[in-house]
Amino acid sequence: MLLDLLKKRTSIRNFTGEDISKEVIQYILEAGRLSPSGGNEQSWKFGVITDKNLIKEIAKISYNQKWIESASFLIVHCTCIVEAECGGRDIQKARFPELSQAIDSMSDEIYSCLNLEEHQTKIPGTHMVLAALEHGIASTWVSYFDVNKVSVLLNLPKSCIPSEILTFGYPVKKKEPLTKKNIEEIVFYNTFK
Repeated sequence: MLLDLLKKRTSIRNFTGEDISKEVIQYILEAGRLSPSGGNEQSWKFGVITDKNLIKEIAKISYNQKWIESASFLIVHCTCIVEAECGGRDIQKARFPELSQAIDSMSDEIYSCLNLEEHQTKIPGTHMVLAALEHGIASTWVSYFDVNKVSVLLNLPKSCIPSEILTFGYPVKKKEPLTKKNIEEIVFYNTFK
């Protein structure tokens, strides 16, 4: 079942705009809520955007990606920054010990922006995309947007940074998934040869 969903998932940029029930949106959010996170921090917030005017504004500050306006709703994935006293930099310093001093010397603002991926909002996003697909709802990831303008628009606190936006809606027409590389092209066993 899971592999069937993965095989038919593709990015859609033309939605019908048809409303999606609150129950289905809750189902999609629940799939994200149940996602794993490092240390079970769950250091994320999910902003559900259904207001068409807000969706239009987000499309504008996503460098005028007009297609976003056709989405039924968006989920803005936000990373909540882990405080330094909670060991926020320790994982990266352990992973890259040769860069430990550079990691310590970065300003909090720069470090937080560069370290967004560590907080794994793409894991709940992937769960959400698959949960939506179970209901015939298509999606697309949006990473190309002005983070500060989205933050201001959504009144986010400084410690809550939008890391990506997912668009959701029923597709206007079916689109075939892109061809993926063969397993032999992307897997190695034990050591890289």
